[in-house]
Amino acid sequence: MFSTPSNPESVFTYGAPALKFGSGASAEIGFDLGQYGARRILVITDPGVAATGAPQRIAEQLSGFGMEASVYQGVRVEPTDESLLAAIEHARASGPWDAFVAVGGGSSIDTAKAVNLLTTNPGELMDYVNAPVGGGLAPSRPLKPLVAVPTTTGTGSESTTICVLDVLDLKVKTGISHARLRPVLAVVDPDLTMSQPAGVTAAAGMDILCHALESYTARPYTSYERKRPEERVPYCGSNPVADMWSERAIALLARSFRTAVRDGDDAEARGRMALAATFAGLGFGNAGVHIPHANAYPIAGRVRDFHPEGYPAGEPMVPHGMAVALTAPEAFRFTFEARPERHLRAAELLDPSAARPDDLSEYLPGVLTKLMRDIGLPDGIGGVGYTEADVPALAEGAMKQQRLLSTAPRPVTEGDLTKILTRSVALW
Repeated sequence: MFSTPSNPESVFTYGAPALKFGSGASAEIGFDLGQYGARRILVITDPGVAATGAPQRIAEQLSGFGMEASVYQGVRVEPTDESLLAAIEHARASGPWDAFVAVGGGSSIDTAKAVNLLTTNPGELMDYVNAPVGGGLAPSRPLKPLVAVPTTTGTGSESTTICVLDVLDLKVKTGISHARLRPVLAVVDPDLTMSQPAGVTAAAGMDILCHALESYTARPYTSYERKRPEERVPYCGSNPVADMWSERAIALLARSFRTAVRDGDDAEARGRMALAATFAGLGFGNAGVHIPHANAYPIAGRVRDFHPEGYPAGEPMVPHGMAVALTAPEAFRFTFEARPERHLRAAELLDPSAARPDDLSEYLPGVLTKLMRDIGLPDGIGGVGYTEADVPALAEGAMKQQRLLSTAPRPVTEGDLTKILTRSVALW
């Protein structure tokens, strides 16, 4: 466990975008952006979401409010440095823009964050990527208003200060993190999630769950040394406000997750999943995430030939939520001793009918594994093409995510990650 700080932190911070939630909420974006005085709007989306017609409908609605709106549909699912640079160059060439609207999953929202950052601030993309992968530079100028409109239930990117990307040459997934990246408004319309395929619902839903579980089990904010005001970061450790959102998200998932995967037309289940994603984002966007997310970055970044169901054909990929889930049972087995009461409470919320095992450290991993099997996730990292021979490289990649690992409730070494990844080659 962590040693008691000599000067414990007594302050936690909480930030969130304005939120508009409910059926039909996406039809009001023109009015919302009018409050910011915006006149030229770039709508950012991916080809799959563009094919549903939703981004174009939003652009037409903006035009009805006297705004000039253009749709960019070149977002890559699971963005790379190359795909972000292409979007940034498009925005620079066609700009200037007064505001941005991201319509889609976390990939579209994260791409919009990068576009907003690099069209308002000097420098290059890698200047802002988190150290040690990039320069870790903070934006020096204000960003434009960004409205995030999620069409998948999972990433929580509409609530967070994070932009995630793959750096292709390094075969690592990393991110950009700063409070100015947070959207000014999250518009969560469950109607837009109805076309989400079962495979996407399963993977993205595990991202919701891990957001809630990781932030709920994160180091308490009081376990850190006290920071000066200029040292405060968005991820400050578990705290009473974030805990509230995480618990509610887990309880909503217990009632809706399996149903939403099994029956995508169940509007009530879809609505609960959208609400759970929102709540989890409001929690982890302030408390932070830890080991499962750190492991997910190299798992996704080093993929060879895995093609998930429900995602675009072509290039291999391990969807972010799936990559996060594959080591979660073993990660929570490792962290149990640091915060046992949190792990037990999370298991009870997620599956109220599950019996407590004799070994309480198996409670949450057991509940998680059963859920993963029920919704059709792969059996550990072996199910997406990795073997024990890949573990050293994966552990090395995860160790680079110190921003995340520092939020874990107990210290994490490369040897610890090696054990977690090895035990995650097969989960059942």
